[in-house]
Formats: sequence, C-alpha cells, structure tokens
Amino acid sequence: MTRVWKWNRPVTVREVLEDLQQERSIAYTTVMTVLDNLHQKGWVRREAEGRAYRYEAVSTRAAYSAALMNDAWSQSDNPAAALVAFFGMMSQEQRRALRDAVRIVQGPEEGPEQGEGGGETRVTPDAADEKRVEKPDEKPVEASGEKQGEKPGENPDSGPGGTGR
Repeated sequence: MTRVWKWNRPVTVREVLEDLQQERSIAYTTVMTVLDNLHQKGWVRREAEGRAYRYEAVSTRAAYSAALMNDAWSQSDNPAAALVAFFGMMSQEQRRALRDAVRIVQGPEEGPEQGEGGGETRVTPDAADEKRVEKPDEKPVEASGEKQGEKPGENPDSGPGGTGR
C-alpha cells in the first residue's frame, strides 16, 4: 500500500515491481499476488488496461490510519485509559500534531484566543495528505506540528520520513 499511496495515482504491477527492485530482489508474481489480495480485501480498486490492471488506493493513508486507530480504541474496555496510555507513548512532535488536529476538528472557539482573523477554520481538500489548514485572510498553517514558516522535513525535532515497503 505504501507504494500505491506514494504515487497517488493508478499504478501497474510492473511499476510497483520496478520501484521495489531498487531496494531488494522480488518476483513479479509476488507483487501481482499482493496487489490482487489488496483488491480482494477492498483496499485498492483496479481497472483493466490491455492485459494488465492499474491499481488505485480506495482511501488515503490518513483515512486508513484513522480507521485503524478508531478500531483499536473501540475495542478497549476502558477507552479513557487507552487514550492516556497512547498519549503517553507520543513524541513531543506527535503531541503538537494532536493539539493542531483537535483545534481543526473543534473549529474556532468563542473568546480572546480566536485571534484577529476570526472566521471559520477550514481544512483544504488535500489536507489529509498535505497537512495544510487555512483560515480566512491568513497564510496556510502546517497541521503536522511544524512551526509556521518551516518546510516539511526541516523541523529539527522530526526524523526522516516514514518507513514502508
């Protein structure tokens, strides 16, 4: 899924294979089987293109991650304790991202903390992938916990990008 999400467009088995082969040796049939399994599970949709298929993610990586977290949390017999334990495992950067996300979901609050811009906070359509939040009459604010003005990856507290296959 990491490779399919990476391109954010329909991909062929051959494209995924060639990308994976830059890191390790892997057979065409292995990649084909994995993509077919992902299709059967409903994680990707596919469209025939000649004798091959093009595979495309059904949801974003962010939506998938959110569903996993929701599923794990809903299985707890003590959701509050599970959240406390989860928050305790978070890095400082992750806690900043959580605070930003809560502000986005809650929207503007009444009172002096609202700021001069006022108005409604909105998440741009690509916010799940780009992590941009816009307020009317303001510059985009990064929702990933990075300081305003920093480019992604320039935060000294953050490590290298995610891992994946």
